[in-house]
Amino acid sequence: MTSFTLPKWYDLHVHLRQGAGMKAYVQAHLDMGCVGVLAMPNTKPPVGKVLKSDPLDEYWSIEDYLGMIKEDGGDTFDDIIVPLYLTKDTTPKMVEEGAASGLLRAAKYYPPHGTTNADHGRPLQNYIDNDVFKAMADNGVVLCVHGEEHGLEGPDFFDKNKTAEEVFYTERLPKVRDAYPDLKIVGEHLTTKTAAEFVQQSGENTAGTITPQHLLYTVGHLLQGLKYHLYCLPLLKFEEDRAALRAAAIDPNNTKFFAGTDSAPHTTKCTPCGCAAGCFTGEIAPQLYAQAFEESGCDLSDETNQKIFAKFLCSIGPDFYGLKHSDETFTLTRKPQKVEMLKTEDGDVTPLPLGLEQHTIPWSLTL
Repeated sequence: MTSFTLPKWYDLHVHLRQGAGMKAYVQAHLDMGCVGVLAMPNTKPPVGKVLKSDPLDEYWSIEDYLGMIKEDGGDTFDDIIVPLYLTKDTTPKMVEEGAASGLLRAAKYYPPHGTTNADHGRPLQNYIDNDVFKAMADNGVVLCVHGEEHGLEGPDFFDKNKTAEEVFYTERLPKVRDAYPDLKIVGEHLTTKTAAEFVQQSGENTAGTITPQHLLYTVGHLLQGLKYHLYCLPLLKFEEDRAALRAAAIDPNNTKFFAGTDSAPHTTKCTPCGCAAGCFTGEIAPQLYAQAFEESGCDLSDETNQKIFAKFLCSIGPDFYGLKHSDETFTLTRKPQKVEMLKTEDGDVTPLPLGLEQHTIPWSLTL
């Protein structure tokens, strides 16, 4: 039976939401060996300012949201990064002052109306024109991007020869990369070969996160039987794309791709008028990553491959964000683990495997 021990890790893309359920979502991450998180700011209202004392009363501040997370158990984490949601009201001065305060370490670009609570997003060009990206580069603030072109019609959004992500990584983000070589950029939840190649071909200031679901599944798995618990944005893509992501993650020389689950809890996933985007992988993400690595041909009974896995899960991301590695550990064992519903005060949340009628997963975790 294969078993190996790893340092506790940072989930560098997670949705902890808000309200009564947050305590359970925080605990789910603690229960899978997380020592810290990068918590997404697309709350209601969004985290659109840095300090409580800032004007713009329609937004929560980073200070506000950090306090909520810590109050609901997040004070146990070694570190929490809350990115600033880039809105029409984001200014270079806000970036400069926020960075000086120590609270602003990252900012999140959402394509307008492109995903859950992305209504406050603005086109990428806005932040080039108003010097927000310049201020971020000058002040060491990381740009986290949801990399999809906004406002596309169906055939341009998702087609055999073109998707919204491919348009973004060929027509939009290269302009930012070229204009601001010192700006650190993370392409989050990569789904395409095109996006993976952009990260690989860019300099050391560009990196990317990959979710468990995009390593494990393709759009065919989503559509065959319409498995709506597998619905997330960006959408799962094709086998060529999954193969590119797998190759990037298991590459022994990988220094750019790391874990960011995009775990997104929904107590109501599917409604008569549509489906909420996001897969919940809290409590089980390291186990799913281990499963994905082995399905990608990386046998984790081999010590060399264990080190490759540890780099992806535990070290490349913290190194990119300048986070301290943990001295605490957890253990993964190739032994089936039962998957159960997450009970919260807001209602039950279905973990991804259960949504796919898989009641056990191949790997288990102990703290």
